[in-house]
Amino acid sequence: MKRWSLHLRLFAAGAASVIAALALAALGLSLLFNAHIERSAVADLTIQLDQVLAGLDLGPDGALILPEPPGDPRFKRPLGGLYWQVGAPGLTLRSRSLWDYTLPLPDDGAVDGAIHVHDLPGPTGGTLLAVARHVLLPARLGGKPVMLAVAMDRADLTAEGRSFVQDMTPYLALLAGFLIVAGWAQVAIGLRPLAAVGARVAAIRSGASTRLGEEFPAEVRPLASEVDALIAAREADVERARARAADLAHGLKTPLQALYGEAGRLRDNGDDEPAGAIEEIAGVMHRHVDRELTRARIAARAPAAQCDLAPVVTRVLSVIRRTPEGQRIDWVVTVPERLVARIDADDLTEALGALIENAARHARTQVTIAGRRTADGAMLVLSDDGPGIPGDRLTTLLARGARLDTGGSGSGLGLSIAAEIITAAGGTLTLANRAGAAGLDVALTLPAAPLPRDEGRAASA
Repeated sequence: MKRWSLHLRLFAAGAASVIAALALAALGLSLLFNAHIERSAVADLTIQLDQVLAGLDLGPDGALILPEPPGDPRFKRPLGGLYWQVGAPGLTLRSRSLWDYTLPLPDDGAVDGAIHVHDLPGPTGGTLLAVARHVLLPARLGGKPVMLAVAMDRADLTAEGRSFVQDMTPYLALLAGFLIVAGWAQVAIGLRPLAAVGARVAAIRSGASTRLGEEFPAEVRPLASEVDALIAAREADVERARARAADLAHGLKTPLQALYGEAGRLRDNGDDEPAGAIEEIAGVMHRHVDRELTRARIAARAPAAQCDLAPVVTRVLSVIRRTPEGQRIDWVVTVPERLVARIDADDLTEALGALIENAARHARTQVTIAGRRTADGAMLVLSDDGPGIPGDRLTTLLARGARLDTGGSGSGLGLSIAAEIITAAGGTLTLANRAGAAGLDVALTLPAAPLPRDEGRAASA
């Protein structure tokens, strides 16, 4: 049950409730109908009983007779389902439908003339619904007490009740279908605000929005308010952590400058070897500080940041071409205009600076920078014709401090910082040796720039 969606849970519960309610309604209606037809049958039998009583007379021999029985033909047909009987001391009169069967009428006690309803065994083995009266005949009829009864087969009443249920079932089924469909529509409409919450969360994640807002029904608004409060609290925590990291990095810069000063004084005194060691250590520490400042700056970027990739590539190349490595390289750039991605321009400049500088350092004669749009955003591919990278180093070169040219200077942080910048923007950075040629392909994938909230709504509409 935990894996079911809310739609299915509510729909299943609603459908079960509808079916159970209609089943109870069908049972109740059936019982009410049976009670109604039994009351109607008792009323009809009472009328016929009165007709039997009114039709009693004395024959020529002074015996009690019923010269004109009730006119219903079932009284005259053997085992016809409708019966009458008159019992007097030493005499029993009965309808032709009873044939030779005598109704076993119970003794109701005093001769009170009241109507009594009984269930009696019938001549065919079934149950009869019987209406009986114990009356005292007038003097003209002998003044004797007699027991009169009129009965009918209960099977006829049962058949009427069954027919009613059969006639009612299609309408109940139609009503059940309508109520179930209406319940599904109610669930879909009622849960629509939750889908809106999911869309707003996705917008926050993509950077198109920063808060869920208050545009929800009263039942969902407290959830949205709590989520917004949680986002605000997390932003405050991140801001404080970023500020502490920046303060720590800035605090380390002054001691590092002091170390550079001490190294300079040692060098002035002729101690070049310890001065060089201090400068190398201080340089590594300085680059780590710069790295932490970069990470702090990246965290500060708004998720809605965006930039056009072509101007950033042009700006970085204008600097790299002035370096000795850049002047000897043939640069081939095919980046379309308005190739916009979700990343801050300064962050992309720093990442591309490290990657393009690395390509210029290892390329022999040419570096190609190609850009294209993708289904999810944009891609840049930097290809050089250098020696490439051993296959066992491709997955580890982006790690912090990893270097391919271990003999040179540097801390190996450029590629890892570039990877962190791209990853922080929601993209990926991959390295691969060029297929069928010497060199390396560095592929940057970046997410699409978020639409403003109003534009996103218009596009979805």
